[in-house]
Amino acid sequence: MDTDDFGELLQQAEQLAAETEGISELPHVERNLQEIQQAAERLRSRTLTRTSQETADVKASVLLGSKGLDISHKSQRLESLSAATMFEPLEPVKDTDIQGFLKNEKDNALLSAIEESRRRTFAMAEEYHRESMLVEWEQVKQRILHSLLASGEDALDFTQENEPSYVGDGGPPGRSSLDSVEMAYARQIYIYNEKIVNGQLQPNLVDLCAATAGLDDKNISEMWAMVKQMTDVTLVPASDVLKVRTNMEVRMEFVRHALHFLEQSYKNYTFVTVFGNLHQAQLGGVPGTYQLVRSFLNIKLPASVPGLQDGEVEGHPVWALIYYCMRCGDLTAAMHVVKRAQHQLGEFKTWFQEYMHSKDRRLSPATENKLRLHYRRALRNNTDPYKRAVYCIIGRCDITDNQSEVADKTEDYLWLKLNQVCFDDGGASSPQDRLTLSQFQKQLLEDYGESHFAVTQPPFLYFQVLFLTAQFEAAIAFLFRTERLRCHAVHVALVLFELKLLLKSSGQSAQLLSHEAGDPPGVRRLNFARLLMLYTRKFESTDPREALQYFYFLRNEKDSQGENMFLRCVSEIVIESREFDMILGKLEKDGSRKPGVIDKFTSDTKSIINKVASAAENKGLFEEAAKLYDLAKNSDKVLELMNKLLSPVVPQISTPQSNKERLKNMAHSIAERYKAQGISAKKSIDSTFYLLLDLITFFDEYHAGHVDRAFDIMERLKLVPLSQDCVKERVAAFRNFSDEIKQNLSEVLLATMNILFTKYKRMKGTSPTTPARPQRVMEDRDSQLQSQARALIMFAGMIPYRTSGDTNARLVQMEILMN
Repeated sequence: MDTDDFGELLQQAEQLAAETEGISELPHVERNLQEIQQAAERLRSRTLTRTSQETADVKASVLLGSKGLDISHKSQRLESLSAATMFEPLEPVKDTDIQGFLKNEKDNALLSAIEESRRRTFAMAEEYHRESMLVEWEQVKQRILHSLLASGEDALDFTQENEPSYVGDGGPPGRSSLDSVEMAYARQIYIYNEKIVNGQLQPNLVDLCAATAGLDDKNISEMWAMVKQMTDVTLVPASDVLKVRTNMEVRMEFVRHALHFLEQSYKNYTFVTVFGNLHQAQLGGVPGTYQLVRSFLNIKLPASVPGLQDGEVEGHPVWALIYYCMRCGDLTAAMHVVKRAQHQLGEFKTWFQEYMHSKDRRLSPATENKLRLHYRRALRNNTDPYKRAVYCIIGRCDITDNQSEVADKTEDYLWLKLNQVCFDDGGASSPQDRLTLSQFQKQLLEDYGESHFAVTQPPFLYFQVLFLTAQFEAAIAFLFRTERLRCHAVHVALVLFELKLLLKSSGQSAQLLSHEAGDPPGVRRLNFARLLMLYTRKFESTDPREALQYFYFLRNEKDSQGENMFLRCVSEIVIESREFDMILGKLEKDGSRKPGVIDKFTSDTKSIINKVASAAENKGLFEEAAKLYDLAKNSDKVLELMNKLLSPVVPQISTPQSNKERLKNMAHSIAERYKAQGISAKKSIDSTFYLLLDLITFFDEYHAGHVDRAFDIMERLKLVPLSQDCVKERVAAFRNFSDEIKQNLSEVLLATMNILFTKYKRMKGTSPTTPARPQRVMEDRDSQLQSQARALIMFAGMIPYRTSGDTNARLVQMEILMN
């Protein structure tokens, strides 16, 4: 039976397969069980996707319906909400509806006014934000500029210099950032400023700096001798430094002083050379420049030099003797040689006498032209280099010839060219015979530049070249870039600044060395304020007293915003070093002010302290700002900032050395002193300050568990209603409280409600049958506590101040527990 059934089943299957294969419209599908399962899963997922939204709605209805919410009603309310971001005018009504039209116009006017006020408020906020960003960015730019040491490519030069550095021994390690040389300079600046502040005769700053202890370096000593020589000029009356520096008389005097310095230096060199080689020099005869030069030539020149002309004097070439006497600055000695060899020199004696006796060492135009003609015809290719050099100096001709055979050193070249500089209009001179000081300055600074003079070895050489050609600003900027020489550069700048010879940049944002529009070509200006601030940055945090001495030089300078640079620097250094008491003074317990360092420089200390306090406030240093305003007797700002500081810590638990404990002690000290001295601020600020102090006392008692004392304080403060009759009165009074009080409202309400709940539980915990507490008394007390709790709930709901949902929930929860 079973076999027949299986056979019949097999027959039916084969017949079905044959019928399927006969249908050509359907494709033949061959799948295994796994593929069939995957296909079924895909079909199932498609069906679920179509019904997922309906399923989600059903599940939401079941969930929210179980909580008693009607989802269809909520959906209608949500759909009715408008997503408009601005006020839209109402649609007009029919012309015949007068009342509706007037109401519509009124509403439209209100909406327009609100929208206009909103737009104006946002525009004003944007403008304030933009101005604040610009001011902040300007300050950031100033800091970035001050962090750069030099201009252009020099600012990015990070090459290491193999130079010895000074080791500071002026104080204990880690205390002072000044080394011994910088400390010695600072001491001299202190002496100078002391005499200026005390109204004494202004001392010579050059002499003070040159006498600085520790200047045993020969280069430094020569540098200050050069600075003293170059700055000893007679200034002409002028409205500004630029007119003084471009005045022809002043420029001529600069050249004369430079020549005198170079000649004196060379004479000293000759003297040292001769006395170092006395056997070879064979010094003798009458002491003087002639004998010194003659002995020097015994060492300098070999026995016989080919090409020298016009004979000898006492065994030495004539022109060599004349040149070296002139190089030592002694024209009388040179004239002595000329007279002894006058028969071989032709007209030169006459020309040299005129040159020697002229005021500016300049021949008359006729004599000069005659000498130049003679030079071009007979001497241009002469074999005697000393003769050509002497003629080029006296006649100021052939400026393109550097006379390298004679002037083989930079100082000799400089002396030769400065002798050829002329200051007249030059109408009769040809271009190859005319060299102006401006041309020579440009040649040294721009054409040759630093690389030509091998600036690394030694660094003083290029400084000397620039300084002796009256390019003071460029010389200082160059020397400032060398770390170990920076202090010298700064003090040279201070000397020039005090002598009114320094060309300063007009703006504080300019580079350290710059050329400004409108200045003559080749004129450079130094950013003096930036130079000082860069120098003092090294030690202003560790040696603020010394930094203040340097900032005092900026007392008459203004920044780009018209602010006094001295006040600005004082403000920055006080905040940076946090030496408030030492610099600005200290407030004694009796309210008097103990003078600080700043009192030496100005009698108007209140404005400086207010300025520093304002800067501290802008940086968010409210505690320091409050102390500074207190020092300046600005009670309004003191209490205003104390209110801001106290407000966040009012509800906190006081612990020793905590932020709240420190601020609380500071506030109590101020309050006691103000009450004792009768000092008061604006009424609103004053009342807020003392109310915050009372709230601090309230929370201290509350956290200590003294609920009865805390409740008594709250009753006296009348900040929150403790009976339903005075709820409206407290709500009306709440509007007059400041934000510092309103910010603590939630904590005050919770603390007061906690006190009521604690008292309620304590009362319920006692036995109602005791003689001391009859049933009626306990019921009245219970009712009173419940009424006070309800008053707090009503107050929290009526005040125009948004408290947190958690606060409201906790208030309601405790009020329910009391019922």
